Amino acid sequence: MFSPLIDELMASLRCLPGVGPKSAQRMALHLLERDRAGAERLAASLQKAVAGVGRCQRCRTLTEQKFCGICANTRRDNTLLCVVETPGDVLAIEQAGTYQGKYFVLLGHLSPIDGIGPEDIGVDQLIKLLQDDPEHPEDRVREVILATNPTVEGEATAYYISERAKNLNVTVSRIAHGVPLGGELEFIDGGTLAHAFSSRRRL
Repeated sequence: MFSPLIDELMASLRCLPGVGPKSAQRMALHLLERDRAGAERLAASLQKAVAGVGRCQRCRTLTEQKFCGICANTRRDNTLLCVVETPGDVLAIEQAGTYQGKYFVLLGHLSPIDGIGPEDIGVDQLIKLLQDDPEHPEDRVREVILATNPTVEGEATAYYISERAKNLNVTVSRIAHGVPLGGELEFIDGGTLAHAFSSRRRL
């Protein structure tokens, strides 16, 4: 029905979450008919981001720097480490505005049925962060807050990490009240997240 270039644009837009054929068609036609300048800006920004954005060497969230702004911030509490599944979870917690520690992003969760094991989500790197640093004993992580999503996979991931962390004499807690079973942190409001952190429980 459309020309090959328009079909290719619509097919490309469908890679975005929640975008089906009709939404992709609407977006493509809007950009081409009504907002050519926006389309060019979007294309340029996307190209720059793909080329320039990588992972923070400490927490693994998205950044164009060696260390992200949170890891580089000396005012953050190095003794608190919040473990989340995605960079989107970091953003959600930051928007709640109550947590002042550091993060570690797993980039997923344990899922044996999909062949995703501890090595695939960076558990070994996480454990290294929890081990004593003789050069900076004052920055030793004293509490790990497990903020994986309250799904079956998220709970299994939290349990596995808690068992590994306990062997390092680190306090392990889990965010609790207010986060519904099966929900995802990225879509939970800031007040609920703040309450979940203040009501976290030891594991």
